[in-house]
Amino acid sequence: MKRTKLKFLPPYILFFGIALVCVQCQQSKDSNSVSAFSNVAKKIYKKLNLQRDSLHLGHTHFNWPDGKKMAISLTFDDSRLSQIDKGIPLLDKYNVKGTFYISPHLLTQRVEEWKKAARNGHEIGNHTFTHPCSGNFSFSRDNALENHTLQSMKEDIDSANMLIEKTLGYSPVSFAYPCGETFVGRGENTESYVPLIAAQFKTGRKWRNETANDPLFCDLAQIKGIQLDGKSFEEVLRLIEAAKRNGQWLVLVGHEMDNKKGELTSLLSTIEAICQYASKQNNGVWIDNVQNIASFIKEQRDEKVFSEFHDDTDSLFSVY
Repeated sequence: MKRTKLKFLPPYILFFGIALVCVQCQQSKDSNSVSAFSNVAKKIYKKLNLQRDSLHLGHTHFNWPDGKKMAISLTFDDSRLSQIDKGIPLLDKYNVKGTFYISPHLLTQRVEEWKKAARNGHEIGNHTFTHPCSGNFSFSRDNALENHTLQSMKEDIDSANMLIEKTLGYSPVSFAYPCGETFVGRGENTESYVPLIAAQFKTGRKWRNETANDPLFCDLAQIKGIQLDGKSFEEVLRLIEAAKRNGQWLVLVGHEMDNKKGELTSLLSTIEAICQYASKQNNGVWIDNVQNIASFIKEQRDEKVFSEFHDDTDSLFSVY
């Protein structure tokens, strides 16, 4: 059986399928062969369970490409005009690709510039059409998540997708939760809309979290995003060094891109220092957009599970 045909099947399904076939074949074998099969099968089952447990406990090592020690994604919300006018030209200077979660009402003011950004490798993501947040934010009182349903959220997200596709010719595969909030409704009627995002996009990114992402464990539909706005490079460097020690994926979240300080402004001086730091090979940093890093993580997860399983199934078939 070819590896490429097996790799997309869950290991447990493969295991029980192989076990069923082999047990049936054993009807014509002697007891020694049955015992040998049993021992190998138990070994595989134990290893799969140990692997599952190690993922939950974090006892794993992730191999970033080209000997890198960690990954960074620079992400920015709302398609602010400063992103087009100041931020993206700075990223282009260092050939760094960012992820920009688009708000339609500002997208239409810079259509050609956003098309150019997409052509240059910057990722365009979905940030909903109307940016609903909790009604505890006064700006969202008339568009409160507490008053939304899963169906109304889906319609809002679909509307944003359609506008982005129509305007930019680009189909988003990444999503950012407005205000980092993932619920609709209130009280006993509260529901998570994470499953909706998981079904429609390859990634969903949150905001104002406290940790970077473990590439072998993180939920790609709920990627942790740490605030970049207002931080100096020294503050960000501490986050980078912590993520590097643990082999993590640091996702930074900004809004305005400017050198004028503001509550929701990522300083251009900080962004430039991050780009310079990541460009030095000996720093062991892979900096790229969310889609590219998430795709690599998913591929490595699938490959790791299959590789270990494949080695053990070779032993299983050798019984015969």
